[in-house]
This record gives sequence, structure tokens and C-alpha cells, in this order.
Amino acid sequence: MAAERRRWLPLPRSLLGRMLLLTLLAILAAQTLSSVIWLSQLRATQLEGLVTTARSLAHSMSASVRYFRSLPVNYRPLVLDQLRSMGGTRFVVSVNDRPLQMKLLPPTPRKQAVTETVTEVLRQALGSAADISVTFVRPDDLLIFNGGLKLDELPRSWAHYALTLEPLNPPVLVTQIQLAPGEWLYIASLLPEPYTSLEEPILPTQQLWFILLTSAFLLLFIGLLVHLQSRPLKRLARTARHLSLGAEVEPVAEGGGREVVEVARAFNAMRERISRYLTERSQLFSAISHDLRTPITRLRLRVELLDDESLQAKFGRDLDDLELLVKGALQCVKDTDIHENIEPVDLNYLLHGLIEPYLGSGRVTLDGAARDLYPGKPLALRRCIGNLLDNALKYGERAHLHIEDDAEAFVLHVDDEGPGVPEQKLEQVFEPHFRLASQQQGYGMGLGIARNLAHSHGGELSLRNLRDGGLRVTLWLPRQSR
Repeated sequence: MAAERRRWLPLPRSLLGRMLLLTLLAILAAQTLSSVIWLSQLRATQLEGLVTTARSLAHSMSASVRYFRSLPVNYRPLVLDQLRSMGGTRFVVSVNDRPLQMKLLPPTPRKQAVTETVTEVLRQALGSAADISVTFVRPDDLLIFNGGLKLDELPRSWAHYALTLEPLNPPVLVTQIQLAPGEWLYIASLLPEPYTSLEEPILPTQQLWFILLTSAFLLLFIGLLVHLQSRPLKRLARTARHLSLGAEVEPVAEGGGREVVEVARAFNAMRERISRYLTERSQLFSAISHDLRTPITRLRLRVELLDDESLQAKFGRDLDDLELLVKGALQCVKDTDIHENIEPVDLNYLLHGLIEPYLGSGRVTLDGAARDLYPGKPLALRRCIGNLLDNALKYGERAHLHIEDDAEAFVLHVDDEGPGVPEQKLEQVFEPHFRLASQQQGYGMGLGIARNLAHSHGGELSLRNLRDGGLRVTLWLPRQSR
């Protein structure tokens, strides 16, 4: 599950990338929340203004209805002609013998608020028993008279200029009120600005540009800040890698934030302790080597003076075992404490130099190649890979090397054709003086030394039995500091 989650949600590897990603997510969340709040308040304010405008329009309609009712029937067509010829108006009034049936626009919260407000005001002014119809119609579907003529089919001077706002063509509010049996007052009108289109407001372009510019400025500022703060950490990581390889390193400069200064100070103290420890260990093993070899030599001389040959042979075997143990311990320290400078190592050249003596016999094969030079200790890497090759040839007769190399790590698989290692002893073989085959010569430290050398480069050494027989030893060396 974790691997699948990482695959679907990849995160930047660097501190700068992760900080920028988190900052971007925080900015987006904050801007989204503030925009939603601002937009909701804007819509509530506009809806309140729309209802007020609709109420004012409804009062004008009720006044017009009362005015028409007060006129004699013969005067009503004259008044309609005067209203129709008025310039700059945004309504059309007519009288029909029945309500016009038109294709209505689907309801929306704003349209419904307008129709409910207009209906409520008209009923309060004209009486609850009044027959009233309030709807919204598209200009293309708008009818003016009983004859079924649409707006576009009438002379433009009649109603076209009053009820269209090309190219917007906003919805038209159609109010039909029954004045008397067979007499319906028809009023088609447009709402005033800014409510003409009745559309829900969206974020304006200026607001979007403001969000983009502020986000870019914050990302640039935080990126610069994180870059300046991460430079001491990069120096610390580079120094720590060199120290892990056993190189002589200078103390890290204590700079940056307070936390970074504390980390650098702790690292410098650790470097001093490690340096003292290595010096004391070297002196200790030199003293042990001198102190142990001298009594062993004296014992051999005394054994030579014994008259009993069988007793002399027994003492000789015991001294041989003791000397073998001393040599093995000293060899282990010597092989894992290699004082070399870190330099670019051509792993291809190193590998070909190790396998060249076996190419004629076919005991060793090599598949793949290193893509680039590797920063490490040449002698230590040569000893590490040489131990793996010797171990495979000693216990498996043949060695098959396979290289996998990319930007993350250099990986070397060494397969043999031997009997493998029991699963319960896969880790035990790294212990000093442990050998599966007691008849084999040596100190039993090859794999342990190889693993220690891999660890000194920040890498790892692992074992796995192959399905078809044999043992696979995998050397993993990182190309980037972890």
C-alpha cells in the first residue's frame, strides 16, 4: 500500500521542492477559501440588491395597472403607442385578449427570487384574487401580441431596441395581469444593470490575476528563503558523507538558523569524538599486535626445546590456531580501516581488472556496465568487490556478475553456482571467523569485510538464495547522499 501510494502521489525529494509544494498547497487552500467566502458574500449582496430592484419594478407595474384601469377604453391604444415610441425605455406594454403562451426559461435561484418578489408585490397592491403570471423568456421565444408574432418578426422600432442588448440578449421578464375578462395587460421588461443577465457572478479576471501574482511572489520568496537555509544542510550532508568514507574533513561552518547551527555544532563534536576513537583504536590494535606476537614467538621457541614430539605437535597446533585468530582479527581491522582520499572511480575499469584473469577459462561472466564514475575509495571498492568474486569462485566454482546502474544507485549482483546458504544462516555468514565449509582455508572474514566496506560508502550488502540453485550477493552503493 505504501509503495502504491508513493507511486500515485510522488513527492519531491529535496527540501526546497517539498517546501514549495506545501506552500503552494497552503496558498491554494487559503486563496480558495477566501475566494469562496468573498464570492458567497458578493452573491448574497447582489441577491439582496436584485430583490430590492425587483420590488421597485413591481411597484412601477402596479402603478401602471392602476393607471390603465383608470383610463377609458378608447384612450388605452393611444397611451400604448406613446409608450412604445418612448426612447431609451427597457419595457414593452400591450393589451391582449388572453395570456400569451411562450417557451419559458428553466428556473434558477435568481429568476425564482425575482418572480416571487414581483408576484408578492403585485398581489399586495392589486389584491390576492388578481390573476397574475410572472415568467422569464428568451428574446428569441418572446411573443408580443396574440397573433403569435415573435420579437424578431416585428419592426425594430416597436420593441426590438427596448428588449435586446446585443450581443448579450438577456432574459426578458414577462408579466401578464388580467384587467378584466378578455383583457390582459402584457408587460415585457429588462432588469437594470448590474442584474440584466441574472447570471451568478464568478471570480473576475482581476481577482484571478491578483491570486496568481500573490502566489508567485510568495513561492519565489519562500523558495529563496528555503534555498538560503538549506545551503548549510547541504554542506553538512556532503561533509558527513566524506566522513563516513573515512576521509579527513574540516569542521562544518556553523551558519544559518538557530536549529541548523545546533546541528552543525553537534556534528563537529561528533567528528572530534570519532577522530579520537579511530586514533585510539589504531594505537590499541598496534599495541595488541606487538604484545601478542612477542609471547607467541617465545612459546614457539620453548616448544622447539621439548623432547616429546607428540606434545610438541599438540602445542604447535594450538599456537597455529592462536596465531591464525590474531592474524584474522588484525586483518579485519586493516581491511576495513582503509585511509584513502575520495575520488571518482571508474567501476568498469575496476571490474575488468578483477575478472581479467578468469576470462579465458569462462569461470566469470559480466553483464551490464556502470553509467558514470563513482565517488569513493578505489582500493576499498576493489577489495570489497574482490572479496565477493573470490567468495563466489571458492564456494560456487563460477561467478556471474550483473550490473544495474541509474541516477539513484550502482547495484552489482554476484551469482554463483554453489549450494547456497541455509536461510537461517544468511546473516550469520557476515560474522567474523564463520565458515560454512570448515575445510576451506582462510579467516572466514571475506563477506564481513565486504559489508563493512559497503557500509563505509553508505551502501549495503545482502544475500539471497537463487531459485535454480546458487547464491546471489547484491552490492548496493548510493550515487546520492541519503
